[in-house]
Amino acid sequence: MTGQFESRLAALGITLPEAAAPAANYVSYVQAGDLLHVSGQLPKAEDGTLVTGKLGDGLDVAEGAAAAKLCAIHLLSQVKAACGGDLDRLVRVVKLGAFVNSAPDFGQQPAVVNGASDFLVEVLGDAGRHARSAVSSPALPFGVAVEIDGIFQIR
Repeated sequence: MTGQFESRLAALGITLPEAAAPAANYVSYVQAGDLLHVSGQLPKAEDGTLVTGKLGDGLDVAEGAAAAKLCAIHLLSQVKAACGGDLDRLVRVVKLGAFVNSAPDFGQQPAVVNGASDFLVEVLGDAGRHARSAVSSPALPFGVAVEIDGIFQIR
């Protein structure tokens, strides 16, 4: 039976991809008590390509927000994997840490990260409301536009 969060994703036409394996010497997530710390997720599209580029120099806020939403989808994939396939073990999103590949004069990082925040609230309701940071970065791995990590409370 599909849980409430998976049903909401399906209603939005979203299927969570398989959780990505770590690309280096780290783990995808660590559980400490009821908190799940998920490593930074990159904006990987359904076709496997990464959304690359620099906000304010080739990418606009809407494109950055779409990339941030992809990061949030991958965060949920990691949460689902950590919860043995049962996304409804998620109690709430506690905090997101977002890094935005930005041109020196770009200052709309919060608007970019809203792509992830708005998506999580749309799917999870009040359980998706979270604290966050949205910071500029002069470069990110593989030239991606955004990278987001998260802390989640699970049962």
